[in-house]
Amino acid sequence: MGSLNFDHPQENNSAHMSGPLDLVELRRQGHMIIDFITDYYQNIEKHPVLSQVQPGYLKQRLPESAPYNPEPIETILRDVQDHIVPGLTHWQSPNHFAYFPATISTAGFLGEMLTTCFNVVGFNWMASPAATELETIVMDWLGDMLKLPNSFLFSGTGGGVLHGSTHESVVCTMAAARDQILSRIGEENIGKLVVYGSDQTHSVIQKVSQIVGIPSKNFRAIETTISSSFTLSPETLRLTVCSDMEAGLVPFYLCATVGTTATTAVDPLGPLCDVAKDYGMWVHVDAAYAGSACICPEFRQYIDGIEGANSFSFNAQKWFFTALDCCCLWVKNPSALTKSMSTDLEVLRNKASESKRVVDFKDWQIALTRRFRAIKLWLVLRSYGVANLRNFLRSHVKMAKRFEGLVRTDERFEVVVPRIFALVCFRISPSAISKANPTPSDEKCVNEVNCKLLEAINGSGWVYMTHAVVGGMYVLRCAIGASLTKEKHVAMAWKVVQEHVDAILPLTMY
Repeated sequence: MGSLNFDHPQENNSAHMSGPLDLVELRRQGHMIIDFITDYYQNIEKHPVLSQVQPGYLKQRLPESAPYNPEPIETILRDVQDHIVPGLTHWQSPNHFAYFPATISTAGFLGEMLTTCFNVVGFNWMASPAATELETIVMDWLGDMLKLPNSFLFSGTGGGVLHGSTHESVVCTMAAARDQILSRIGEENIGKLVVYGSDQTHSVIQKVSQIVGIPSKNFRAIETTISSSFTLSPETLRLTVCSDMEAGLVPFYLCATVGTTATTAVDPLGPLCDVAKDYGMWVHVDAAYAGSACICPEFRQYIDGIEGANSFSFNAQKWFFTALDCCCLWVKNPSALTKSMSTDLEVLRNKASESKRVVDFKDWQIALTRRFRAIKLWLVLRSYGVANLRNFLRSHVKMAKRFEGLVRTDERFEVVVPRIFALVCFRISPSAISKANPTPSDEKCVNEVNCKLLEAINGSGWVYMTHAVVGGMYVLRCAIGASLTKEKHVAMAWKVVQEHVDAILPLTMY
């Protein structure tokens, strides 16, 4: 018999493993990973915040195919350090002031490890009773911290669920609102349904409208103005709704925002809910960023009027130290949600579900499978307590207030909108640009100068900020909230801003 010919190289039997879950190796490699993570954070400021690589860089560094034989964790971690880390934008850097924060914490880390450890697929109560029951308890705890009405809590007539993102929460609530109204007016009238938000509402609302079958022409992004700090006007909403109804359309869903993406504007919930109630509309309150701050008594006022809404969500993964992914959604009428989202597979039938004494979260979301997110939120709440969580949030707001003060001391800059939480929106003022350039400066010129400033700041590698365009103005956004950020990082960020503006508008001119 001739020798056997294989298409793959000789197997390497030297790297013996007892199976895919080798507990000895788990312990050994787990310690190595924890050391790697700790070292990464200790040295995170040595990396440029914004990655400096070019598109396609990684393909040039990694093999064309997966290894046939196992590789040691030491080699893999070396490649992470040498090839992956340079291609990261370091969101956990204390000098990351872009977008909104994506906070992490020791408890969030450990909770995520437990989520992965148990790896339960908790689609219904039977699949893991503790996963379901802990989620109901944690959502009521958090609802209590926010002082939500009992109508949003399991202890009352509502309830809450943990989703992966705001997108998922909006899909579920908009589908529920759609099905509610169509049950009254007939499914053939879906083309008449209208969704309302403002020109500052997150783009998720328009995207989800299309996903649930609402014609794109039936999305209303109502214009806001700087005179009202870019908040949605109840009066303008009413006029828009009336105009649509006169045209034979049917208003059915309004998204009000607490902490808009561009400037953290806060829509007036009470008056907006009053308008919506007059026309039978579902009101969803998107507090993805700022909702967490409302556990502080001094910020609770920003969700006053929430009792008039149908659903409310915020992202614990943003500014609540819980790590991706964790979006908290509360609804007043869970049955409206479950009527739209429920599945009744024979393989999932069980006595507990049929008794109606348990919650099956598969019917509160898009997917069937779901992660045990509740345990990491539970760890965060227990490890820090309400008092410390409030203090963490307040420290970020305090640092933002300091940065705002520094901006106001330099007459070349202006704060575009009043700071509410931990975001400062600022720009080089038109008057400063006009003073530096005898040629008359229009808004386009002002925007170009501010764009040039932001590019220089980010190009330095020391800090990372992003921008927004509101009311035609290009503004720089300094969002403070990374878990490692301290006063010295805020001071350094301002120093970087000043160094680069000096090259554009020398201070000696003032």
